[in-house]
Amino acid sequence: MTASRRRRANFALQRAVELARELQRPLVVLEALRCGYRWASDRLHTFVLQGMADNQRDFADAGVTYLPYVEPSPGAGKGLLQALGDRACAVVTDDFPSFFLPGMVAAAARKLDVRLEAVDGNGLLPLRAADKVFQRAFDFRRFLQRALPPHLAEFPAGDPLRDYAQGTAALPKQVLERWPLASEALLRAEPDALATLPIDHEVGPGVVPGGPVAAGRALRTFLAERLPRYGEERSQPDADVASGLSPYLHYGHLSAHQVFAGLAQQEQWQPDRLVKKGNGQRGWFGMSETAESFLDELVTWRELGFNLTSQRSDYDRYESLPEWARATLEQHADDPREHVYSLEEFAQSGTHDPVWNAAQTQLRESGVMHNYLRMLWGKKVLEWSRSPREAFDTLVELNNRYALDGRNPNSYTGISWVLGRYDRPWAPERSIYGVIRYMSSENTQRKLRLRGYLQRWSR
Repeated sequence: MTASRRRRANFALQRAVELARELQRPLVVLEALRCGYRWASDRLHTFVLQGMADNQRDFADAGVTYLPYVEPSPGAGKGLLQALGDRACAVVTDDFPSFFLPGMVAAAARKLDVRLEAVDGNGLLPLRAADKVFQRAFDFRRFLQRALPPHLAEFPAGDPLRDYAQGTAALPKQVLERWPLASEALLRAEPDALATLPIDHEVGPGVVPGGPVAAGRALRTFLAERLPRYGEERSQPDADVASGLSPYLHYGHLSAHQVFAGLAQQEQWQPDRLVKKGNGQRGWFGMSETAESFLDELVTWRELGFNLTSQRSDYDRYESLPEWARATLEQHADDPREHVYSLEEFAQSGTHDPVWNAAQTQLRESGVMHNYLRMLWGKKVLEWSRSPREAFDTLVELNNRYALDGRNPNSYTGISWVLGRYDRPWAPERSIYGVIRYMSSENTQRKLRLRGYLQRWSR
């Protein structure tokens, strides 16, 4: 388990169970947590460990051998997968198109002497259903309207382990001695246990609890309490009606299929309500207006990010921006800046702007940021950096260091949207921005209800 870290609605686990039954062999589930990746911290570790604790209980209930491994030092986990693979008929893992996971899977494929299958469970549309990178959400939505309907009938099994009967596997003593199971203290993410790991301890745990159990609770709360107001109030920080599901989707504690199924059940939706035309307009699922608003975020915008990162290896670099965007940004790269801040000043909410500072404080202290303010947050980093290239790097660093849902395809597309991706030139041409879309804190304060938000997150 690398990207889909859950028992339920999991295509990769479903495939592994199919092979176990076909070959009449027991299933072993390995969920490992590295410590040597960039931005590893108490915050990210805690979220994953809380999920591992849920999974330990879930797989024990199903009678499946589960191996939760937490790397105590960089490189200590090297060889574990190969040692298990030497005794396996096949290895199944997740196909995830971002961060270090593609390289990790490719390296595993070179080392294993058995069949390795990487299974795509990222979204409603399989990654390889599209053969090009879409430049606009409108064009991708139009493609979805033609390509997605058949896949809505191909959801993963609710519980692939429902009738599992292949039994447990005895893990070799030498494997367990070299790579011991995570301690109960680690699975509880106790501070003393985390303190032994060589990770960033300055970025403490966020306010959102991790794991499939918490993910299910968050989904039920959203559907029952927040969704009715989502369409009209999702941009209002004081309303607090955002779904809050993105960290769970990022770590695979929840699947897009589970979210869609829960929404469809609440809407009493059937596939025959799909609007059968590919005009690229919103509102084509045949659900209520507020459900359609949410689905455009869950399906169109979320999977647009997966479309990019699965087909371009430079998605995390400034050079991947559209040519027109780079041209206008570089034309204005030497424009005078009224304010210029260092990475550390940004990180510590040390700007002159109280709205920006509050948004950054929310991100730094909680691990999440209000969706609308995230756009303004990015625009101001562009405006207050020495160059657009430096702004891109600063946004990647701040987002991936503090955000629970960072290091995700949507992290990179959200950051690059700030600098023109999926957008168009906007008049009038401005200093620093050129024809990149402009946003200001003054306009944001006029448009949004921010009093409660600023009281909570202002220093």
